[in-house]
Amino acid sequence: MMPSSRFRFDVVDAIHAAADLPRSEIEELLEKPPGGIGADLALPCFLLAKSQHKDPRLIAREIADKIKPTGMIREANAIGAYVNFYADWDRMNIAVLQQIADRNKDFGKAAKPKGKVMVEFCHANTHKAFHIGHVRNISYGESLSRILEAAGYRVVRANYQGDIGPHVAKCLWGFIKLHKGRAPKGKESKGRWLGEVYAEASRKAKESEKVGKEAEEINSKLYARDKKILAAWKKTRSWSLGYFKDIYRDFGVKFNRLYFESEVEKPGAKAAKELLRRKIAKKSDGAVIVDLNSEDLGVFVLLTKEGNPLYSAKDLGLAALQMKEYRPDRIVHVVGSEQKHYFNQLFRTLELAKSPAAGREEHLSYELVNLPTGKMKSREGSVILYDDLRDEMVRLAEKESLKKNPKMKKRQLKKIAEQVGLGAIKFSMLNTGPDKVIVFDPQKAASIDENSGPYLQYAYTRACSIMSKASGTKKREKLAAPIKNLIRDVGMLKEEKELALIKILNEFPDVVEQAARLMHPHVVAGYATRLAITFNEFYEMLPVLKAEEDVRNARLVLVEAVRAVMRNALHLLGMEAPEKM
Repeated sequence: MMPSSRFRFDVVDAIHAAADLPRSEIEELLEKPPGGIGADLALPCFLLAKSQHKDPRLIAREIADKIKPTGMIREANAIGAYVNFYADWDRMNIAVLQQIADRNKDFGKAAKPKGKVMVEFCHANTHKAFHIGHVRNISYGESLSRILEAAGYRVVRANYQGDIGPHVAKCLWGFIKLHKGRAPKGKESKGRWLGEVYAEASRKAKESEKVGKEAEEINSKLYARDKKILAAWKKTRSWSLGYFKDIYRDFGVKFNRLYFESEVEKPGAKAAKELLRRKIAKKSDGAVIVDLNSEDLGVFVLLTKEGNPLYSAKDLGLAALQMKEYRPDRIVHVVGSEQKHYFNQLFRTLELAKSPAAGREEHLSYELVNLPTGKMKSREGSVILYDDLRDEMVRLAEKESLKKNPKMKKRQLKKIAEQVGLGAIKFSMLNTGPDKVIVFDPQKAASIDENSGPYLQYAYTRACSIMSKASGTKKREKLAAPIKNLIRDVGMLKEEKELALIKILNEFPDVVEQAARLMHPHVVAGYATRLAITFNEFYEMLPVLKAEEDVRNARLVLVEAVRAVMRNALHLLGMEAPEKM
């Protein structure tokens, strides 16, 4: 049991004995008091006063008087209508640091399994560029997947991509008409080049009605499986998927399943016709719709009057396929907030259809990523492309590393620059709550100041540097056994900054649980920032290697704990933990 859980258990046990209240009721009443109080847990007595018809202050005093120091409880007292509980931090400190030393990479992970969750994210369509908006999605989805895994869930990573439709037809028009069905020689990434072709074709279609009609003809031929168009589609589709695969590697993503619109098109049309047969759907001007007006959800169109399935019908087919293949307890769709109404319509239709997926589907929405000049528009080619963003962030990181380590070998410099540059991108995407728009500024993201990815990574490298100097080796794994032997000296940690660090370290398992419950990675990002700030304050104020031996030993245990927990937090954010910067 985690030390914080042990303390809470002792508090619940003590209140149960003192007030004869059910443990479940006590659990619901307990709360974290404000920082200025100094207590670690508090029991408000207002609801008890209402049921017992007594003054809440009197109830608080009666309970507090019956509680004596026991287990992890150092003291309990009544202040107004609250019973405040204070942890025995001498015992807690040892327990926290011992547990981190013992569990190491597993510290923060739940012991009990919770079920299976499919997280569907990324959604980059083939034949288009991978831009900064996709970066927020893939960062969010992978971080959420890691957080849920740490909280005890089995996670299925899925990606649903549009590989057919008008955008593909426009790209194919440009590929065939403007580039004669060939990519320019020497192109490093044909997948990225297709994004340029799409942007070019979209501009042409906007300028010429004829181009738009020709693209529509290509779209019809693709649906009709025209041999020439199908061959061009297969070739260009493979380029896109190869391009995306390299990007997934940058984000540490290994999808369990890639779903495509092309594979759920027919099942989707079949599902729509079945709803029509069951009179859940109906015809309207030739189209097949589900009328949800009575529920203020408007009309959900499934098939066009020509009988072609829309996204809505394909999503019905997708839901059935996902349930058949994985039987997840929950399916979380990480999709922008502009699709909120659409998902409400989809989920209600699944309920009406009595689909096995009904009640399991969730839409995890997030806001856009804007440039300082405004909203991104990929069709106009004015978007920040991922490749350009990555190259710029790696360049900035390399420049900063060279300042600190001018003699660093090129190979090592490149590796560190990639770790820090990509970390800066990921943190910028995750440090803001999903309900807020991100205005991405590369210079701020790359800064080593507070509230950035490099700031967290630099705190980690500081901890690594201290531990390497302490052991006389650069190989971190040799330190594990000595650290466990130094736990006995932890009682020497009495300074305010030391105790503040231990309290923050103790919070990590609860932070992971909260982030999983809310499905908000920014909870972990905020925690990691607090840990880095507090550690840097400790580093500046208190010597480690030059302290007296017993104090030195105790501080080494603390630094090693910070190193381990920061590494675990960075992992949950999808970030690398470089030992040197």
